Parts: sequence; structure tokens; C-alpha cells
Amino acid sequence: MADRRYWCPVELTVDLIGGRWKPVILAHLKEGVHRYGELRRRMPAISEKMLTQQLRELAADGLVRRESFDGRIPHVEYRLTEEGAALGPALTALYEWGERRAAATGITFETPAQEAGARRA
Repeated sequence: MADRRYWCPVELTVDLIGGRWKPVILAHLKEGVHRYGELRRRMPAISEKMLTQQLRELAADGLVRRESFDGRIPHVEYRLTEEGAALGPALTALYEWGERRAAATGITFETPAQEAGARRA
């Protein structure tokens, strides 16, 4: 990415966190540390392959830290790095804008449990 040329700071930001899933992943991690399975349950519409790919890219860009734990039950946790946490105000602004837009247009949000129930029906 260092060899890439940008003409606007927003272009750089969108290059790092753009797309459908990266801002959503970052917003969930803004709430705290999550295991892979927790992220997957919170984002039922994302495929496992896409979630893995997006987490790897965010880690490679220095926004997310992946930590493996060996033990009786090995697991992996994801958390924001200091640089990733610095995106907090931007993520909050996007969240609040989305809430206002939803209220103004009558859009409702499903919970992951509702999504899972709809898939079983």
C-alpha cells in the first residue's frame, strides 16, 4: 500500500476500510474483543471466507490484531489496534448517521437471531 498514490485523505481511508464488511467488522471490534465465532454470529450475511479475508486484510493494514491462544480449548481473538481504535469517532458518526437515515426512511434492523430464524423457515 505504501507504493500506492493518493490524491485525497478520504481516498486513503476508503482504500483501508472501504467495502461492505470492513466498517462493520471495525464497528463490532470497537465494542471490544471478539472471537471469530462471535463476529460470525453478529454478521450472519457474511460468508466465512469473506470474514476471514477481511480480517486478514485489516490485520495486514495494522487496524486489527489477531491473537491466538493455546490451551484446552484453543481460540483466536480479534481486537482493534491503537490505530484501528482511532477510527472510533468516524465509526460512531457512520453508526449515528445510519440510525437517522433508518428512522427517516422507515428501515428496520434485524438482529442476528431474527436472520437465523428466517433462514430456518
